[in-house]
Amino acid sequence: MIGSRGSPALDRAAGSDSAFDTDFRPRRAPVIAVLRNSSHNQLLMAHIDLNLLNALDVLLAEGSVTGAAERLHLSVPATSRTLDRIRKAMGDPILVRAGRGLVPTPRALAIQSRLHELLEEARELMRAGEDPDLAALERTFTLRANDVFISVLPAALLERTRGVAPGIRLRFMAEGEEDLAPLRDGRVDLDLGSIGYQGPEIRSRLLFQEQMVGMMAAGHPLVSSEMSPKRLASARHVVVSRRGRSRGALDTALERHGLERTVAAVVPSYTAAAHIVLTSDLIGLFPERYAHQVAAVSGARIFPVDLDLPLIPVSLAWHVRHDSDPVHQWLRQQIPPAMGVRG
Repeated sequence: MIGSRGSPALDRAAGSDSAFDTDFRPRRAPVIAVLRNSSHNQLLMAHIDLNLLNALDVLLAEGSVTGAAERLHLSVPATSRTLDRIRKAMGDPILVRAGRGLVPTPRALAIQSRLHELLEEARELMRAGEDPDLAALERTFTLRANDVFISVLPAALLERTRGVAPGIRLRFMAEGEEDLAPLRDGRVDLDLGSIGYQGPEIRSRLLFQEQMVGMMAAGHPLVSSEMSPKRLASARHVVVSRRGRSRGALDTALERHGLERTVAAVVPSYTAAAHIVLTSDLIGLFPERYAHQVAAVSGARIFPVDLDLPLIPVSLAWHVRHDSDPVHQWLRQQIPPAMGVRG
């Protein structure tokens, strides 16, 4: 089960190219914000509670009143009224209509990063030295992963967490952005997959290295044959690539034997590729763990690929600010065993 994050390793091996909910809601905890009125060039004092700042942070992250309402556990009308309060306090529209969505104003963009950092510092301050009450905890964690993880990890992870922390909610975000920005700005708490980005603000843990294997339907014409490189090249292939690429490490390995395969289909996910393999005469390469899970319920045949293909490193990554968060630490400890990783 792997995902790709700024790293082409997974796609090369496969044949080509895979939030935070805020619970910080102190009641009417006031802060004094100094705002500048550009029209009169005067300093104004505004009495703003932390709930308002928190709502502003979520609104800017979501770019949507509806999305922010879901994360804040408020109704859409209540969130819209909160945005009106923010606009009045800031003396700026903050979010303006653009087509069917909302986009931040230059003022909003200028304060977004610093606002989020300040709120994160406040949360860390409130949590410092605490022993979390997991049984009473209500918190949402956002995890970014590819379709393989999303299809198999939630049930196993919830099974491990529900007895200890039944109020934890897992929100899985599909791959798309391939950088650390979502970890930095809080849209993603944990990243699972083949992590390509690095930096002093990112922490990561290697979970395992995955081998790619071949898979075909139980009734495939080659099901009783030993899968030599020549037979592998003779079959029609489905390739997984979110970028639509049809070539990768398998093609390079086959070329060393003077062979070339036929790619009949390119799809963006392993689940789509598995469905095609199970219902056609196409074969494909899959992460070994996922392939065994599919075969267990479908009777598909898995076969090793007798070629020099790279192993895919699968890691867990998070932002450094979560290092001292005891709840985040606890969740990180649950993920490896939920994935069958020991030690």
